[in-house]
Amino acid sequence: MSVELKLDATVRDDQGKGASRRLRRAKRIPGILYGAGKKPVALTFDEEQILRLMREEAFFSQILDVKVKGKRTEKAILKDLQRHPFKPLVSHLDLLRIKAGEKMRQHVPIHFLNQEDAVGVKQGGGVVHHDAIEVEVECLPDDLPAAIDVDIAELDVGSSLHLSEITAPEGVAFPGLDPETDHDPVLVSIHAPRKAVEESEEGEGAEAGGEAGGGEGAGESEDQG
Repeated sequence: MSVELKLDATVRDDQGKGASRRLRRAKRIPGILYGAGKKPVALTFDEEQILRLMREEAFFSQILDVKVKGKRTEKAILKDLQRHPFKPLVSHLDLLRIKAGEKMRQHVPIHFLNQEDAVGVKQGGGVVHHDAIEVEVECLPDDLPAAIDVDIAELDVGSSLHLSEITAPEGVAFPGLDPETDHDPVLVSIHAPRKAVEESEEGEGAEAGGEAGGGEGAGESEDQG
Protein backbone atom coordinates (compact mmCIF):
# COMPACT_ATOMS: atom_id res chain seq x y z
CA MET A 1 0.00 0.00 0.00
CA SER A 2 1.47 3.37 -1.03
CA VAL A 3 1.67 6.17 1.51
CA GLU A 4 -0.03 9.52 0.95
CA LEU A 5 2.73 12.00 0.18
CA LYS A 6 1.06 15.02 1.73
CA LEU A 7 2.73 17.78 3.71
CA ASP A 8 0.84 20.23 5.90
CA ALA A 9 2.61 23.58 6.12
CA THR A 10 2.18 26.99 7.70
CA VAL A 11 3.65 30.27 6.44
CA ARG A 12 6.54 31.41 8.64
CA ASP A 13 6.86 35.12 9.38
CA ASP A 14 9.60 35.26 12.03
CA GLN A 15 13.25 34.55 11.22
CA GLY A 16 16.52 34.19 13.12
CA LYS A 17 18.00 31.91 15.79
CA GLY A 18 15.44 32.83 18.40
CA ALA A 19 12.61 31.94 16.03
CA SER A 20 14.30 28.63 15.20
CA ARG A 21 14.56 27.74 18.89
CA ARG A 22 10.87 28.51 19.37
CA LEU A 23 10.04 26.29 16.40
CA ARG A 24 12.06 23.39 17.81
CA ARG A 25 10.29 23.68 21.17
CA ALA A 26 6.96 23.61 19.32
CA LYS A 27 8.05 20.50 17.34
CA ARG A 28 8.06 22.46 14.06
CA ILE A 29 10.64 22.29 11.27
CA PRO A 30 11.46 25.35 9.12
CA GLY A 31 11.65 25.11 5.35
CA ILE A 32 11.22 26.93 2.07
CA LEU A 33 9.11 26.40 -1.04
CA TYR A 34 10.51 27.94 -4.24
CA GLY A 35 10.69 27.65 -8.02
CA ALA A 36 8.28 27.62 -10.99
CA GLY A 37 8.69 31.38 -11.42
CA LYS A 38 6.96 32.14 -8.13
CA LYS A 39 8.16 33.97 -5.04
CA PRO A 40 9.84 31.76 -2.41
CA VAL A 41 7.72 31.15 0.69
CA ALA A 42 9.17 30.41 4.15
CA LEU A 43 7.21 27.60 5.80
CA THR A 44 7.11 25.41 8.88
CA PHE A 45 6.20 21.72 9.02
CA ASP A 46 5.06 19.34 11.72
CA GLU A 47 8.09 17.40 12.97
CA GLU A 48 6.15 14.19 13.63
CA GLN A 49 4.70 14.19 10.12
CA ILE A 50 8.13 14.73 8.55
CA LEU A 51 9.74 11.95 10.59
CA ARG A 52 6.92 9.59 9.63
CA LEU A 53 7.29 10.40 5.94
CA MET A 54 11.06 9.96 6.12
CA ARG A 55 10.48 6.25 6.72
CA GLU A 56 9.07 6.06 3.19
CA GLU A 57 11.48 5.77 0.27
CA ALA A 58 9.09 7.68 -2.00
CA PHE A 59 9.29 10.81 0.18
CA PHE A 60 12.80 11.54 -1.10
CA SER A 61 12.06 11.20 -4.83
CA GLN A 62 8.36 11.53 -5.58
CA ILE A 63 5.99 14.48 -6.02
CA LEU A 64 4.55 15.84 -2.77
CA ASP A 65 1.26 17.62 -2.20
CA VAL A 66 2.17 20.64 -0.07
CA LYS A 67 -0.91 22.04 1.61
CA VAL A 68 -0.08 25.52 2.89
CA LYS A 69 -2.58 26.71 5.48
CA GLY A 70 -4.90 29.30 4.00
CA LYS A 71 -3.56 28.71 0.47
CA ARG A 72 -4.03 26.17 -2.29
CA THR A 73 -2.10 22.90 -2.44
CA GLU A 74 1.08 23.00 -4.52
CA LYS A 75 3.07 20.18 -6.13
CA ALA A 76 6.73 19.99 -5.14
CA ILE A 77 9.69 17.66 -4.73
CA LEU A 78 12.19 17.49 -1.91
CA LYS A 79 15.49 19.03 -3.07
CA ASP A 80 17.38 19.16 0.21
CA LEU A 81 16.94 17.94 3.75
CA GLN A 82 19.33 19.29 6.37
CA ARG A 83 19.92 17.31 9.54
CA HIS A 84 21.24 18.36 12.93
CA PRO A 85 25.01 17.72 13.07
CA PHE A 86 24.80 15.22 15.94
CA LYS A 87 21.16 14.84 17.02
CA PRO A 88 18.55 12.70 15.19
CA LEU A 89 16.69 15.83 14.11
CA VAL A 90 15.81 17.56 10.84
CA SER A 91 16.77 21.22 10.83
CA HIS A 92 15.47 22.45 7.44
CA LEU A 93 13.62 21.39 4.27
CA ASP A 94 13.99 22.77 0.73
CA LEU A 95 11.05 22.08 -1.59
CA LEU A 96 11.03 22.83 -5.32
CA ARG A 97 7.73 23.53 -7.04
CA ILE A 98 6.99 21.65 -10.24
CA LYS A 99 4.83 22.67 -13.18
CA ALA A 100 2.62 20.33 -15.19
CA GLY A 101 3.87 20.04 -18.76
CA GLU A 102 7.38 21.20 -17.86
CA LYS A 103 10.24 18.70 -17.71
CA MET A 104 11.92 18.17 -14.37
CA ARG A 105 15.02 16.43 -13.05
CA GLN A 106 15.02 14.24 -9.98
CA HIS A 107 17.07 11.44 -8.42
CA VAL A 108 15.11 8.21 -8.02
CA PRO A 109 16.18 4.97 -6.30
CA ILE A 110 17.50 1.95 -8.18
CA HIS A 111 15.88 -1.40 -7.37
CA PHE A 112 18.18 -4.32 -8.22
CA LEU A 113 16.21 -7.43 -9.17
CA ASN A 114 17.23 -11.13 -8.95
CA GLN A 115 20.34 -10.45 -6.88
CA GLU A 116 20.35 -13.84 -5.16
CA ASP A 117 19.69 -15.64 -8.46
CA ALA A 118 22.33 -13.79 -10.48
CA VAL A 119 24.69 -16.14 -12.36
CA GLY A 120 27.73 -14.70 -10.62
CA VAL A 121 26.16 -15.24 -7.20
CA LYS A 122 24.36 -18.56 -7.60
CA GLN A 123 26.99 -20.29 -9.72
CA GLY A 124 30.15 -18.30 -9.06
CA GLY A 125 29.68 -17.53 -5.37
CA GLY A 126 30.29 -13.86 -6.06
CA VAL A 127 29.21 -10.83 -4.05
CA VAL A 128 26.96 -8.10 -5.46
CA HIS A 129 28.38 -4.58 -5.13
CA HIS A 130 26.07 -1.59 -5.58
CA ASP A 131 28.13 1.12 -7.25
CA ALA A 132 25.06 3.41 -7.28
CA ILE A 133 21.82 3.40 -5.30
CA GLU A 134 20.02 6.12 -7.25
CA VAL A 135 20.05 7.70 -10.69
CA GLU A 136 19.04 11.11 -12.03
CA VAL A 137 16.13 11.15 -14.46
CA GLU A 138 14.60 13.83 -16.65
CA CYS A 139 10.92 13.67 -17.54
CA LEU A 140 7.53 15.32 -17.28
CA PRO A 141 5.97 15.20 -13.79
CA ASP A 142 3.40 12.61 -14.86
CA ASP A 143 6.19 10.30 -16.11
CA LEU A 144 8.29 10.39 -12.94
CA PRO A 145 9.06 6.74 -12.04
CA ALA A 146 8.94 5.50 -8.46
CA ALA A 147 12.23 3.69 -9.11
CA ILE A 148 14.40 2.29 -11.88
CA ASP A 149 14.33 -1.53 -11.94
CA VAL A 150 17.63 -3.17 -12.91
CA ASP A 151 17.60 -6.94 -13.51
CA ILE A 152 21.01 -8.51 -12.83
CA ALA A 153 20.03 -12.18 -13.30
CA GLU A 154 22.58 -12.64 -16.12
CA LEU A 155 25.45 -10.78 -14.45
CA ASP A 156 28.53 -12.97 -13.85
CA VAL A 157 31.55 -12.69 -11.54
CA GLY A 158 33.88 -9.91 -12.66
CA SER A 159 31.15 -8.24 -14.72
CA SER A 160 29.42 -4.91 -14.25
CA LEU A 161 26.35 -3.14 -15.57
CA HIS A 162 26.59 0.42 -16.91
CA LEU A 163 23.89 3.06 -17.17
CA SER A 164 23.95 2.81 -20.98
CA GLU A 165 22.82 -0.82 -20.70
CA ILE A 166 19.60 0.13 -18.91
CA THR A 167 16.40 0.80 -20.83
CA ALA A 168 14.74 3.93 -19.46
CA PRO A 169 10.96 3.89 -18.94
CA GLU A 170 8.88 5.58 -21.63
CA GLY A 171 9.15 9.36 -21.44
CA VAL A 172 12.23 9.20 -19.19
CA ALA A 173 15.85 10.08 -20.03
CA PHE A 174 19.10 9.75 -18.08
CA PRO A 175 20.83 13.17 -18.21
CA GLY A 176 23.88 11.75 -16.44
CA LEU A 177 24.67 9.57 -19.47
CA ASP A 178 26.95 11.32 -21.97
CA PRO A 179 28.47 9.07 -24.68
CA GLU A 180 30.44 12.01 -26.14
CA THR A 181 32.53 12.30 -22.98
CA ASP A 182 32.44 8.58 -22.19
CA HIS A 183 30.50 9.34 -19.03
CA ASP A 184 28.74 6.03 -18.48
CA PRO A 185 28.64 5.25 -14.74
CA VAL A 186 28.68 1.71 -13.39
CA LEU A 187 25.52 0.85 -11.45
CA VAL A 188 26.27 -2.62 -10.14
CA SER A 189 28.99 -5.27 -10.31
CA ILE A 190 29.69 -8.76 -8.99
CA HIS A 191 33.02 -9.36 -7.29
CA ALA A 192 34.75 -12.67 -6.63
CA PRO A 193 34.40 -13.95 -3.04
CA ARG A 194 37.02 -12.45 -0.71
CA LYS A 195 38.45 -15.89 0.14
CA ALA A 196 39.02 -16.70 -3.53
CA VAL A 197 40.77 -13.36 -4.07
CA GLU A 198 43.05 -13.91 -1.06
CA GLU A 199 43.94 -17.45 -2.19
CA SER A 200 44.73 -16.15 -5.66
CA GLU A 201 46.99 -13.45 -4.24
CA GLU A 202 48.76 -15.97 -1.98
CA GLY A 203 49.30 -18.28 -4.95
CA GLU A 204 50.80 -15.49 -7.02
CA GLY A 205 53.09 -14.55 -4.13
CA ALA A 206 54.31 -18.12 -3.68
CA GLU A 207 54.94 -18.47 -7.42
CA ALA A 208 56.95 -15.24 -7.48
CA GLY A 209 58.97 -16.37 -4.46
CA GLY A 210 59.69 -19.72 -6.11
CA GLU A 211 60.96 -18.06 -9.26
CA ALA A 212 63.26 -15.78 -7.26
CA GLY A 213 64.60 -18.68 -5.21
CA GLY A 214 65.25 -20.76 -8.33
CA GLY A 215 67.31 -17.98 -9.90
CA GLU A 216 69.44 -17.57 -6.78
CA GLY A 217 70.13 -21.30 -6.48
CA ALA A 218 71.17 -21.53 -10.11
CA GLY A 219 73.72 -18.76 -9.63
CA GLU A 220 75.32 -20.55 -6.68
CA SER A 221 75.61 -23.79 -8.67
CA GLU A 222 77.42 -22.05 -11.50
CA ASP A 223 79.88 -20.42 -9.09
CA GLN A 224 80.74 -23.80 -7.58
CA GLY A 225 81.36 -25.26 -10.99
